[in-house]
Amino acid sequence: MMFAPVSEIFCSVQGEGSYVGVRQAFVRFVGCNLNCSYCDTLQKSRDYCRFEKDPGTGVFETLTNPLTVKMVEDMIRSFKNIHSVSLTGGEPLLHADFISRLHTSAPIYLESNMTLPQMAKKIKDRVSYVAGDVKLMEEFEGEDFESHLDRTIECFRILKTTKKRDCFCKIVVTTNTVPDDVIGIVSTISNYVSSVVLQPVNHSQKTASTKFLLDLQEYLFDKIDTRIIPQTHKMWGCL
Repeated sequence: MMFAPVSEIFCSVQGEGSYVGVRQAFVRFVGCNLNCSYCDTLQKSRDYCRFEKDPGTGVFETLTNPLTVKMVEDMIRSFKNIHSVSLTGGEPLLHADFISRLHTSAPIYLESNMTLPQMAKKIKDRVSYVAGDVKLMEEFEGEDFESHLDRTIECFRILKTTKKRDCFCKIVVTTNTVPDDVIGIVSTISNYVSSVVLQPVNHSQKTASTKFLLDLQEYLFDKIDTRIIPQTHKMWGCL
């Protein structure tokens, strides 16, 4: 029997990226292989999972971690009229074997840091939507950025946009962001993605200026459809 640690399962709307506003079931896995300075999600495992059965109420049941595939499927099944099932985290690709056994009636929407290509291969045919992050050098906390970048590019190649799958790139923009770094990675993966989303970080001390974002968007338009979309769910306080 396959198990995975899950932080929470709930139904809400997608607050980031190209599919802002669609109704989704969210499965938030615990654990990540990176340590980004702007991360605001739980990384350490805990002994329970929160389940909001009635969307938007803030009333949660607790279930003992880790969860089985069937437990997760049953909770997802309780939500109606969803566009897709968002697998998020942490980093869901750490649990690729679990995901490969997960069956849902709605399409799977993967939110990933795109640094685990071998895991991506295991679930690439199960995923209909990919929201792929790019972690730039300014925010990277590790010893080998070049290897990190190579893995990122390979992940985008594996999970690229096809007739059956849409993959877009999301780049968190801070006051430390270097335009040439953004331009370089976008040039490399532009054939793999349908669009690029510039996401201004939600922190007053690190938020890039409007002009900076607009100038960067204008330059990238020559390469690919580029949108500026903040974390909308934080604006109205939903999960």
